[in-house]
Amino acid sequence: MKQHILPALRLTLVCVLFFCGIYTLLIWGIAPLTPGKGEGETVVFQGKVVGYALEGQAFTRDDYFWGRPSAVSYNAAGSGGSNKGPSNPDYLKDVQAHIDSFLVHNPGVKKADIPAELVTGSGSGLDPDVSPEGAKVQMRRVGKARRLSEEQLNVLVDRYTEKPLWGIFGPAKVNVLRLNVALDEMKLK
Repeated sequence: MKQHILPALRLTLVCVLFFCGIYTLLIWGIAPLTPGKGEGETVVFQGKVVGYALEGQAFTRDDYFWGRPSAVSYNAAGSGGSNKGPSNPDYLKDVQAHIDSFLVHNPGVKKADIPAELVTGSGSGLDPDVSPEGAKVQMRRVGKARRLSEEQLNVLVDRYTEKPLWGIFGPAKVNVLRLNVALDEMKLK
């Protein structure tokens, strides 16, 4: 028994020192080199912080692009998914309600053309991004509400589309908050 306990205690001590000390200091040292200086990336409009780039927000007006639905009402303190599986009747009702709402606000869009991320919540409930297709399917509604052409909006969506990391890791994505702030900035010009 002694031959098992002592190595286990040593391993525990090494892990505690590494993960509570060395690793923490390493991350703390690297954080100031990141875009948000370790404080998170804030999005500023007219000199005021309007949100964080890595945290989804609720946009429901027709003159804004919408993000993913949230099971936690975009509350970062209670981050999490709904824990309902794809065969759960309550989950299916929620998805159908999102589809129905989307179709009402986006006439002319077919159900088959709605990207899944616009009607299903993310695992965290805070996903700040949609796919470029998710943004482009909303352009007609936003353009009508803001009196902007689809061409103007297409240029804007393309400008705010982030390519996959190094061209291969992850999908292309559009940060909804940054895109909507850019819309508001266009309005001021």
